[in-house]
Amino acid sequence: MSDDSDNGGGDGGGGDDSRSLRYHVDGELAPAESASIPITDRGFLYGDAAFETLRAYGGEVFHWDAHADRLAETCDALGMGHGLSDDDLRARIDETLAANDLDEAYVRLSVTRGSQGGRLTPAEEVDPRVVVIVEPLARGGRGSDPVWDGPASVQTVKTRRIPDRSLPARAKTHNYLNGILARVELRVTGADEALMLDADGYVTEGATSNLFFVEDDALCTPGLDGPVLPGITRRVVLDLARQEGIPIRERRFTPDDVRGANEAFLTNSTWELRPVETVDGIQVGDGPVTKLLSRLYDDYVERRHYGDDDGDNGHNDDSDEN
Repeated sequence: MSDDSDNGGGDGGGGDDSRSLRYHVDGELAPAESASIPITDRGFLYGDAAFETLRAYGGEVFHWDAHADRLAETCDALGMGHGLSDDDLRARIDETLAANDLDEAYVRLSVTRGSQGGRLTPAEEVDPRVVVIVEPLARGGRGSDPVWDGPASVQTVKTRRIPDRSLPARAKTHNYLNGILARVELRVTGADEALMLDADGYVTEGATSNLFFVEDDALCTPGLDGPVLPGITRRVVLDLARQEGIPIRERRFTPDDVRGANEAFLTNSTWELRPVETVDGIQVGDGPVTKLLSRLYDDYVERRHYGDDDGDNGHNDDSDEN
Protein backbone atom coordinates (compact mmCIF):
# COMPACT_ATOMS: atom_id res chain seq x y z
CA MET A 1 0.00 0.00 0.00
CA SER A 2 2.96 2.17 0.34
CA ASP A 3 4.25 4.92 -1.85
CA ASP A 4 0.77 6.47 -2.10
CA SER A 5 0.13 8.39 0.59
CA ASP A 6 1.52 6.01 -0.31
CA ASN A 7 1.50 6.69 -0.67
CA GLY A 8 0.27 11.76 -0.74
CA GLY A 9 1.89 12.94 2.40
CA GLY A 10 0.39 9.71 3.57
CA ASP A 11 -3.08 10.53 2.42
CA GLY A 12 -2.91 12.74 -0.57
CA GLY A 13 -1.60 15.95 -1.96
CA GLY A 14 -0.56 19.29 -0.69
CA GLY A 15 -3.35 21.80 -0.31
CA ASP A 16 -7.01 22.72 -0.04
CA ASP A 17 -7.21 24.87 -3.18
CA SER A 18 -8.81 22.17 -5.37
CA ARG A 19 -11.53 24.61 -6.41
CA SER A 20 -8.99 26.36 -8.65
CA LEU A 21 -7.57 23.15 -10.12
CA ARG A 22 -8.45 21.18 -13.23
CA TYR A 23 -8.50 17.39 -13.41
CA HIS A 24 -8.24 15.06 -16.40
CA VAL A 25 -11.30 12.78 -16.70
CA ASP A 26 -12.10 10.50 -19.64
CA GLY A 27 -9.72 12.35 -21.94
CA GLU A 28 -10.98 15.84 -21.08
CA LEU A 29 -9.90 18.52 -18.64
CA ALA A 30 -12.58 19.61 -16.18
CA PRO A 31 -12.73 21.99 -13.20
CA ALA A 32 -12.05 20.05 -10.01
CA GLU A 33 -15.35 21.06 -8.42
CA SER A 34 -17.37 19.64 -11.32
CA ALA A 35 -15.17 16.71 -12.39
CA SER A 36 -17.11 13.45 -12.05
CA ILE A 37 -17.51 9.86 -13.19
CA PRO A 38 -20.71 7.80 -13.59
CA ILE A 39 -21.91 5.96 -10.50
CA THR A 40 -21.83 2.78 -12.60
CA ASP A 41 -18.04 2.97 -12.86
CA ARG A 42 -16.54 -0.27 -11.51
CA GLY A 43 -13.82 1.64 -9.70
CA PHE A 44 -16.57 3.22 -7.59
CA LEU A 45 -18.79 0.14 -7.33
CA TYR A 46 -16.16 -2.51 -6.63
CA GLY A 47 -12.73 -0.90 -6.32
CA ASP A 48 -12.07 -2.47 -9.74
CA ALA A 49 -9.33 -0.07 -10.80
CA ALA A 50 -5.58 0.46 -10.73
CA PHE A 51 -3.78 3.58 -9.59
CA GLU A 52 -0.38 5.13 -9.02
CA THR A 53 0.62 8.03 -6.81
CA LEU A 54 3.45 10.01 -8.34
CA ARG A 55 5.40 13.17 -7.65
CA ALA A 56 6.36 15.79 -10.21
CA TYR A 57 9.60 17.71 -9.79
CA GLY A 58 10.35 20.61 -12.10
CA GLY A 59 7.37 19.70 -14.27
CA GLU A 60 8.45 16.09 -14.81
CA VAL A 61 7.16 12.92 -13.16
CA PHE A 62 9.70 11.13 -10.99
CA HIS A 63 10.63 7.65 -12.29
CA TRP A 64 7.70 7.43 -14.70
CA ASP A 65 8.89 4.16 -16.27
CA ALA A 66 8.85 2.38 -12.91
CA HIS A 67 5.37 3.68 -12.09
CA ALA A 68 4.09 2.72 -15.54
CA ASP A 69 5.49 -0.80 -15.15
CA ARG A 70 3.86 -1.20 -11.75
CA LEU A 71 0.55 0.08 -13.09
CA ALA A 72 0.76 -2.50 -15.87
CA GLU A 73 1.41 -5.23 -13.27
CA THR A 74 -1.69 -4.19 -11.35
CA CYS A 75 -3.80 -4.25 -14.51
CA ASP A 76 -2.45 -7.70 -15.33
CA ALA A 77 -3.37 -8.89 -11.83
CA LEU A 78 -6.89 -7.54 -12.39
CA GLY A 79 -7.13 -9.12 -15.84
CA MET A 80 -7.75 -5.68 -17.24
CA GLY A 81 -6.19 -5.34 -20.68
CA HIS A 82 -7.05 -1.68 -21.16
CA GLY A 83 -5.06 -1.17 -24.37
CA LEU A 84 -3.72 2.23 -23.35
CA SER A 85 -0.08 3.05 -24.05
CA ASP A 86 2.34 4.40 -21.45
CA ASP A 87 2.89 7.40 -23.73
CA ASP A 88 -0.82 8.15 -23.74
CA LEU A 89 -1.04 7.95 -19.96
CA ARG A 90 2.00 10.14 -19.48
CA ALA A 91 0.64 12.67 -21.99
CA ARG A 92 -2.52 12.99 -19.88
CA ILE A 93 -0.43 13.65 -16.79
CA ASP A 94 1.68 16.23 -18.61
CA GLU A 95 -1.44 17.91 -19.96
CA THR A 96 -2.94 18.11 -16.47
CA LEU A 97 0.21 19.60 -14.98
CA ALA A 98 0.40 22.16 -17.78
CA ALA A 99 -3.29 23.08 -17.46
CA ASN A 100 -2.73 23.83 -13.78
CA ASP A 101 0.63 25.54 -14.34
CA LEU A 102 2.21 23.12 -11.87
CA ASP A 103 5.85 22.09 -11.88
CA GLU A 104 5.86 20.73 -8.32
CA ALA A 105 2.92 18.46 -7.66
CA TYR A 106 1.28 15.40 -6.23
CA VAL A 107 -0.18 13.31 -9.05
CA ARG A 108 -2.66 10.46 -8.83
CA LEU A 109 -3.30 8.45 -11.99
CA SER A 110 -6.25 6.03 -11.96
CA VAL A 111 -7.34 3.55 -14.63
CA THR A 112 -10.72 1.92 -13.99
CA ARG A 113 -12.36 -0.90 -15.92
CA GLY A 114 -15.07 1.59 -16.83
CA SER A 115 -18.86 1.41 -16.49
CA GLN A 116 -20.32 -2.10 -16.31
CA GLY A 117 -22.99 -1.67 -13.69
CA GLY A 118 -25.15 -4.39 -12.18
CA ARG A 119 -22.75 -7.31 -12.45
CA LEU A 120 -19.78 -8.48 -10.40
CA THR A 121 -18.13 -10.47 -13.20
CA PRO A 122 -16.30 -8.02 -15.47
CA ALA A 123 -17.09 -8.09 -19.17
CA GLU A 124 -14.26 -9.13 -21.45
CA GLU A 125 -14.57 -5.95 -23.49
CA VAL A 126 -13.08 -3.08 -21.52
CA ASP A 127 -13.79 0.60 -22.06
CA PRO A 128 -11.33 2.02 -19.51
CA ARG A 129 -11.71 5.31 -17.73
CA VAL A 130 -8.60 7.37 -16.93
CA VAL A 131 -8.55 10.04 -14.24
CA VAL A 132 -5.63 12.30 -13.35
CA ILE A 133 -5.73 14.38 -10.16
CA VAL A 134 -3.01 16.88 -9.24
CA GLU A 135 -2.31 19.09 -6.24
CA PRO A 136 0.56 21.50 -5.60
CA LEU A 137 3.53 20.47 -3.48
CA ALA A 138 6.73 22.21 -2.41
CA ARG A 139 9.86 22.06 -4.54
CA GLY A 140 12.00 19.00 -4.06
CA GLY A 141 15.75 18.59 -4.10
CA ARG A 142 18.38 20.40 -2.04
CA GLY A 143 17.13 22.81 0.57
CA SER A 144 13.51 21.74 0.08
CA ASP A 145 10.85 21.69 2.77
CA PRO A 146 9.24 18.28 3.41
CA VAL A 147 5.49 17.85 3.04
CA TRP A 148 5.27 16.24 6.49
CA ASP A 149 4.99 18.28 9.67
CA GLY A 150 7.63 16.38 11.62
CA PRO A 151 9.03 12.94 12.44
CA ALA A 152 6.37 10.24 12.48
CA SER A 153 4.94 8.36 15.42
CA VAL A 154 4.22 4.76 14.38
CA GLN A 155 1.79 2.36 16.01
CA THR A 156 1.48 -1.40 15.44
CA VAL A 157 -2.15 -2.19 14.58
CA LYS A 158 -4.31 -5.29 14.77
CA THR A 159 -5.40 -5.06 11.12
CA ARG A 160 -3.20 -7.47 9.18
CA ARG A 161 -1.95 -7.12 5.63
CA ILE A 162 -3.91 -9.17 3.10
CA PRO A 163 -1.98 -12.32 2.09
CA ASP A 164 -0.61 -12.40 -1.44
CA ARG A 165 -2.76 -15.43 -2.15
CA SER A 166 -5.85 -13.29 -1.59
CA LEU A 167 -4.69 -10.06 -3.23
CA PRO A 168 -1.13 -9.60 -4.55
CA ALA A 169 0.72 -6.87 -2.66
CA ARG A 170 2.02 -5.57 -6.00
CA ALA A 171 -1.52 -4.75 -7.10
CA LYS A 172 -2.34 -1.12 -6.28
CA THR A 173 -6.10 -1.10 -6.59
CA HIS A 174 -8.86 1.31 -5.56
CA ASN A 175 -9.87 -1.17 -2.87
CA TYR A 176 -7.84 0.38 -0.05
CA LEU A 177 -10.05 -0.76 2.82
CA ASN A 178 -7.22 -2.72 4.44
CA GLY A 179 -5.16 0.43 4.88
CA ILE A 180 -8.18 2.49 5.89
CA LEU A 181 -9.01 0.07 8.71
CA ALA A 182 -5.40 0.27 9.88
CA ARG A 183 -5.55 4.06 9.93
CA VAL A 184 -8.88 4.04 11.80
CA GLU A 185 -7.13 2.17 14.62
CA LEU A 186 -4.76 5.11 15.03
CA ARG A 187 -7.58 7.32 16.31
CA VAL A 188 -7.00 5.94 19.80
CA THR A 189 -3.31 6.91 19.98
CA GLY A 190 -3.11 9.73 17.45
CA ALA A 191 -0.10 8.12 15.76
CA ASP A 192 0.87 9.26 12.27
CA GLU A 193 1.26 5.88 10.60
CA ALA A 194 0.14 2.30 11.15
CA LEU A 195 2.70 -0.49 11.28
CA MET A 196 1.05 -3.52 9.69
CA LEU A 197 1.98 -7.16 10.22
CA ASP A 198 1.39 -10.21 8.06
CA ALA A 199 -0.69 -13.22 9.08
CA ASP A 200 2.32 -14.71 10.91
CA GLY A 201 3.02 -11.56 12.92
CA TYR A 202 5.99 -10.29 10.94
CA VAL A 203 6.39 -6.63 9.98
CA THR A 204 5.37 -5.70 6.44
CA GLU A 205 4.88 -1.95 5.88
CA GLY A 206 2.86 1.09 6.85
CA ALA A 207 -0.66 1.78 5.62
CA THR A 208 0.80 4.06 2.93
CA SER A 209 4.55 3.69 3.31
CA ASN A 210 7.50 1.35 3.26
CA LEU A 211 9.49 0.90 6.45
CA PHE A 212 13.26 1.08 7.00
CA PHE A 213 15.25 0.85 10.22
CA VAL A 214 18.89 0.62 11.24
CA GLU A 215 20.27 -2.24 13.28
CA ASP A 216 23.99 -2.83 13.89
CA ASP A 217 24.84 -0.26 11.19
CA ALA A 218 22.82 -2.21 8.60
CA LEU A 219 19.81 -0.84 6.74
CA CYS A 220 16.88 -3.20 7.30
CA THR A 221 13.58 -3.41 5.45
CA PRO A 222 10.96 -6.16 5.08
CA GLY A 223 11.62 -8.27 2.00
CA LEU A 224 9.35 -8.42 -1.01
CA ASP A 225 8.73 -12.13 -0.50
CA GLY A 226 6.02 -11.05 1.96
CA PRO A 227 2.93 -8.90 1.36
CA VAL A 228 4.96 -5.74 0.79
CA LEU A 229 4.43 -3.24 -2.02
CA PRO A 230 7.61 -2.67 -4.07
CA GLY A 231 7.67 1.08 -3.54
CA ILE A 232 9.44 3.24 -6.12
CA THR A 233 10.98 5.42 -3.40
CA ARG A 234 11.91 2.25 -1.53
CA ARG A 235 13.93 1.05 -4.51
CA VAL A 236 15.69 4.38 -4.98
CA VAL A 237 16.69 4.44 -1.30
CA LEU A 238 18.07 0.90 -1.53
CA ASP A 239 20.08 1.85 -4.64
CA LEU A 240 21.51 4.89 -2.87
CA ALA A 241 22.41 2.80 0.17
CA ARG A 242 24.20 0.22 -1.98
CA GLN A 243 26.18 2.96 -3.70
CA GLU A 244 27.34 4.14 -0.27
CA GLY A 245 28.32 0.64 0.76
CA ILE A 246 25.74 0.49 3.53
CA PRO A 247 24.93 -3.15 4.43
CA ILE A 248 21.35 -4.08 3.57
CA ARG A 249 19.14 -6.72 5.14
CA GLU A 250 15.91 -7.61 3.35
CA ARG A 251 14.07 -10.36 5.22
CA ARG A 252 11.35 -10.94 7.80
CA PHE A 253 11.44 -8.83 10.96
CA THR A 254 9.42 -8.80 14.16
CA PRO A 255 7.85 -5.72 15.79
CA ASP A 256 10.49 -6.00 18.54
CA ASP A 257 13.21 -5.65 15.90
CA VAL A 258 11.73 -2.31 14.88
CA ARG A 259 11.10 -1.13 18.46
CA GLY A 260 14.75 -1.83 19.31
CA ALA A 261 16.17 -0.09 16.24
CA ASN A 262 18.80 2.63 16.44
CA GLU A 263 16.86 4.74 13.93
CA ALA A 264 13.97 4.31 11.50
CA PHE A 265 12.23 6.08 8.66
CA LEU A 266 9.30 5.69 6.25
CA THR A 267 9.23 6.21 2.50
CA ASN A 268 6.64 6.97 -0.14
CA SER A 269 6.39 9.16 -3.22
CA THR A 270 5.30 12.34 -1.48
CA TRP A 271 6.88 11.91 1.94
CA GLU A 272 10.18 10.88 0.32
CA LEU A 273 12.05 9.93 3.54
CA ARG A 274 10.25 10.67 6.80
CA PRO A 275 12.11 9.95 10.07
CA VAL A 276 10.33 7.89 12.71
CA GLU A 277 10.30 9.36 16.21
CA THR A 278 8.53 6.60 18.14
CA VAL A 279 7.31 3.04 17.55
CA ASP A 280 4.54 1.93 19.88
CA GLY A 281 5.51 4.76 22.22
CA ILE A 282 9.17 3.72 22.33
CA GLN A 283 11.66 6.41 21.31
CA VAL A 284 13.58 5.60 18.14
CA GLY A 285 14.37 8.83 16.30
CA ASP A 286 16.43 9.49 13.24
CA GLY A 287 20.21 9.16 13.10
CA PRO A 288 23.25 9.34 10.82
CA VAL A 289 22.02 6.80 8.26
CA THR A 290 18.61 8.46 7.94
CA LYS A 291 20.23 11.90 7.60
CA LEU A 292 22.73 10.62 5.02
CA LEU A 293 20.11 8.89 2.88
CA SER A 294 17.80 11.91 3.09
CA ARG A 295 20.60 14.14 1.82
CA LEU A 296 21.53 11.70 -0.93
CA TYR A 297 17.88 11.46 -2.00
CA ASP A 298 17.61 15.27 -2.19
CA ASP A 299 20.82 15.38 -4.22
CA TYR A 300 19.50 12.70 -6.54
CA VAL A 301 16.27 14.63 -7.16
CA GLU A 302 18.26 17.84 -7.67
CA ARG A 303 20.51 16.26 -10.30
CA ARG A 304 17.68 14.46 -12.02
CA HIS A 305 15.11 17.23 -12.24
CA TYR A 306 16.65 20.62 -11.54
CA GLY A 307 20.14 20.42 -12.99
CA ASP A 308 23.36 21.08 -11.11
CA ASP A 309 26.90 22.29 -11.64
CA ASP A 310 27.59 19.36 -13.95
CA GLY A 311 25.06 20.75 -16.41
CA ASP A 312 22.71 17.80 -16.01
CA ASN A 313 19.22 19.09 -16.75
CA GLY A 314 17.60 16.04 -15.21
CA HIS A 315 15.55 15.18 -18.32
CA ASN A 316 16.94 11.71 -18.84
CA ASP A 317 13.57 10.01 -19.32
CA ASP A 318 14.26 7.49 -16.57
CA SER A 319 17.23 6.09 -18.46
CA ASP A 320 18.89 4.94 -15.25
CA GLU A 321 16.03 2.69 -14.18
CA ASN A 322 17.10 -0.76 -13.10
